[in-house]
Amino acid sequence: MLLIENKRLRQTIKTAVPFVLIPVTVLLGALVFDKKMHMYVSLVTAVLSLLLFASGYEKKPVGSRRMVITAVMTALCVAGRFIPFFKPVTAITIITAIYIGGESGFLVGAMAALLSNFYFGQGPWTPFQMFAWGIMGLIAGFMAEPLKKNKAFLAVYGVIAGVGYSMIMDVWTVMWYDDGFNGGLYLTALATALPHTLMYAVSNFVFLWFMAKPFGEKLERIKIKYGV
Repeated sequence: MLLIENKRLRQTIKTAVPFVLIPVTVLLGALVFDKKMHMYVSLVTAVLSLLLFASGYEKKPVGSRRMVITAVMTALCVAGRFIPFFKPVTAITIITAIYIGGESGFLVGAMAALLSNFYFGQGPWTPFQMFAWGIMGLIAGFMAEPLKKNKAFLAVYGVIAGVGYSMIMDVWTVMWYDDGFNGGLYLTALATALPHTLMYAVSNFVFLWFMAKPFGEKLERIKIKYGV
């Protein structure tokens, strides 16, 4: 497993990858590259997500153990996409981020989108899903302590994350329809998607309200047991 020892390099990666390199990759995939190259864009996004994950630890044993937990949470996210009307992908990504780390949350969200779309369908939208779920997890990692301590704040963040995911995906909708970004069309897309967005936001609220604590307690025990 890749180990990044230089502290300054790790910090640069933590900033550049999620806020510059991945967004630029995703946008180039939608605006510049041929749509048939979407799998290459998804692959580059996945590699960058792994690089971000690697920047989150200094010791190889800790990173390896964290990778196992992250893989399990990714599998749960993939399985969650098969639940009708109630898809706890964002919620599980958030839980991973606040208990395992924002980098793990980003990787879980990104890989859940990529892997589950081998069933639901790969396309130019996949990198947008990878980034959207990933960034919601990473932001949750930044606010881990207050989210752990306040269940209401956590549930409200789940609502915000659900809305944020939909807003990012509507950027893709406009680009697909108009071959560029159109503000008026974007507002129309947001309005059209409102019922789905509300349902998604409510499902995040419910899942986090009732399931965040049981999941968190188990993850905390695993962290203590294996020294993560």
